[in-house]
Amino acid sequence: MNAITFRQATRADCGLILRFIKDLAAYEHMADQVVATEKILEDWLFVQEKAAALFAAVDGLEVGFALYFPVFSTFLAQAGFYIEDLFVQPEYRGCGIGKALFTELARIAGENGYTRLEWQCLDWNQKSIDFYRSLGAQPKSGWTTYRLPI
Repeated sequence: MNAITFRQATRADCGLILRFIKDLAAYEHMADQVVATEKILEDWLFVQEKAAALFAAVDGLEVGFALYFPVFSTFLAQAGFYIEDLFVQPEYRGCGIGKALFTELARIAGENGYTRLEWQCLDWNQKSIDFYRSLGAQPKSGWTTYRLPI
């Protein structure tokens, strides 16, 4: 496999971002929950600038992506990136693209003064859990995620 390259998403990539989101949702058995549209993504990512997306490409073809945004810890008084989505196309898994995406996100975070990466993983997704642990990531025990729709 040729070298992995990275690029930040631009407004013109909203369709590609949505495709990756839908592919991830299908993988997570949640395809019916996707209500995102290109227009909504354009507004939040490129007008309001509330999140960013990073693509990993091989031979100019985007094969993985991560969508992330800043978070802040009051206890640590430090900022980090929360990775909302990270997805690699199935035919490119096991080629180092996921690890490369995490490495690139860590580089971007570090260059901007952020001190950590955080994300969630579905309990049944043992392959991803094993991958995250291979990177040295540890689950946060004693915390349950809550969501309050408004």
